[in-house]
Amino acid sequence: MNTKNTPAVRRNTGGSVPGKPEQPVCAAAKKCGGCQYTGVPYGEQLKKKQKQMEALMKGICPVRPIRGMEQPLHYRNKVHAVFGLDRRGNIISGTYEALSHRIVPLDSCLIEDEKADEIIRTIRGMLRSFKIKTYDEDTGYGLLRHVLVRRGFSTGEIMVVLVTASPVFPSRNNFVKALREKHPEITTVVQNINGAKTSMVLGERENVLYGRGYIEDVLCGVRFRISSRSFYQVNPAQTEHLYRTAIEMAGLTGKETVLDAYCGIGTIGLTAAGKAGKVIGVELNRDAVADAVRNKKLNGIKNAEFYCNDATKFMVQMAESDIRPDVVFLDPPRSGSTEEFIGALAKMGPSRVVYISCGPDTLARDLKVFQKKGYQAVECRPFDMFPFTEHIETIVLLQKLNS
Repeated sequence: MNTKNTPAVRRNTGGSVPGKPEQPVCAAAKKCGGCQYTGVPYGEQLKKKQKQMEALMKGICPVRPIRGMEQPLHYRNKVHAVFGLDRRGNIISGTYEALSHRIVPLDSCLIEDEKADEIIRTIRGMLRSFKIKTYDEDTGYGLLRHVLVRRGFSTGEIMVVLVTASPVFPSRNNFVKALREKHPEITTVVQNINGAKTSMVLGERENVLYGRGYIEDVLCGVRFRISSRSFYQVNPAQTEHLYRTAIEMAGLTGKETVLDAYCGIGTIGLTAAGKAGKVIGVELNRDAVADAVRNKKLNGIKNAEFYCNDATKFMVQMAESDIRPDVVFLDPPRSGSTEEFIGALAKMGPSRVVYISCGPDTLARDLKVFQKKGYQAVECRPFDMFPFTEHIETIVLLQKLNS
């Protein structure tokens, strides 16, 4: 194993983590750029995020106190490492330096799952003995590009995804056997093939090398199947609180038709299904929709339907078909929703809209559009889904005026 990788965490006094006397500081933070608040006491991080949301929501709606974490370290259940060589030819793994494709070597990270980091270190240490070359972006030579590890928060199941530049993987069975001998907790290993010169981590082709090719996790009492390309919240502990709050804010009575826009693998819609009359989910990612359908069957849920379509186009079609959902959940990407989407939603006239956002700025922009379309934001509830970073997740409840 290469022991020259940067130690990611050192200690400093500060007492930022509840119940912890020491403040974790990441030695690689300036190069990595992933954690903007490393070294900042956790209580101060929450205050900064609260003030940011209050400033953005001023004149729009009141903001409830942000929900933080009791233990805000090692919360990421999805860990990605890029592999390469340093100037001396040593194998390194880590993350890309901010705004570049230079690798910042890392052995561990204060926000990543510790077992995932351990598995990545093990893989790095095995490469030379198996004569596996790391991929060089400039020359296009080499095999291993990335390693992705996903861990089920409730189940403990672990998926390891080996992203290779070629489908030819010499001694792959022996490699997987040796890896599992060191880490018998691994439940599945997948080879993902990405031969394109692209910044995308995962390619379209996959080979299952061990296990089922996916893991399962339980969230809010619902079991979810998670494949290598599925979107699944990286902080399940906070996601439990996020989704339960969203469903509570929706005020479901068991009779409503619910639309889950940008539904992913169906996490929000399937969680809400037990409290709704009918759930309709729409998602553009075909793999995610396939997982949503499987998750529906896995849980024996009968009152949910999922469609593969662009959310905006689907909303326009629904409006033209005179379908009238009572409640709409929307969880768009960081870029937010579109005016066309919001216009089609307003035309259908649901009494309540629950907007889950990972982009505060685009959320504020979209809420102003909703207001023009006859929907008033009632309250905003922020969640600290990503401690030590500047990101904020929020839920806003909107009600139809004169409804």
